[in-house]
Amino acid sequence: MSLALLCGRKRCTGPGMAAASQRVLVFPSSSELGPALARFIAVRAQESCGSERARFTLGLSGGSLVSMLSRDLPAVPGLDCRKWLLGFCDERLVPFQDPESSYGLYKTSLLPKISVRESQVLAINPSLPVEEAAEDYATKLREAFPGEEIPVFDLLLLGMGPDGHTCSLFPEHPLLEESEKLVAGLKDSPKPPPQRVTLTVPVLNAARCVAFVTTGGSKAAVLKRVLEGKEAPALPAARVLPSPGELLWFLDESAAGSLTLSVERPTCAAAL
Repeated sequence: MSLALLCGRKRCTGPGMAAASQRVLVFPSSSELGPALARFIAVRAQESCGSERARFTLGLSGGSLVSMLSRDLPAVPGLDCRKWLLGFCDERLVPFQDPESSYGLYKTSLLPKISVRESQVLAINPSLPVEEAAEDYATKLREAFPGEEIPVFDLLLLGMGPDGHTCSLFPEHPLLEESEKLVAGLKDSPKPPPQRVTLTVPVLNAARCVAFVTTGGSKAAVLKRVLEGKEAPALPAARVLPSPGELLWFLDESAAGSLTLSVERPTCAAAL
């Protein structure tokens, strides 16, 4: 399927209804959400590594996900990451030593705990100008996903800002309409730092599974707009509709406080 077709998908929902393949999972707090997400990742990894693909491709985002995964993923019993390949859904164009670097944070707080080698990570080259860094990262993706017009990740982990942005795709920004590039660079991010590299909407929508992780009452109003509204143009997070893939939302009660649609409230030991 072409990038243009994936980018042009419409949201197939009615008032107050979620997309057919969408699940909204609500946990009492982030302390219960984190372990459930970690178990979910581990199960999906085991399934992918046991399939004909014989590997698990995971796209990471920054923000609060870094601390959550660094705390809860290493605690999963028997976690085997030898066949994992990690990429980034977006990244700030800063040195890896900079506290704004998602890769830098994961490199120090998570990867050593789960025995992931640097050779298993696709990272941007922060020494390049932003457009060259985007193309360099796109080249790495093409090499890591040979034979695929669009890289198909097994799982993408996304966050959402209080303005409805996801990755480095911001409301009303021209990059939302990008249909040719796998990876785009931007010099004018509304949220600092201004220079960033991001996967485009077609790549997000090609994934086998996308999981948004959203916590806190500051996200409640925009989450209602994303999941229950029918805005035109749609907010960036509302444009993420992987098909035929799955879409899951991992929320805490504070973030889900304004929703009226039906949600799932899994128990701590529930299989997701």
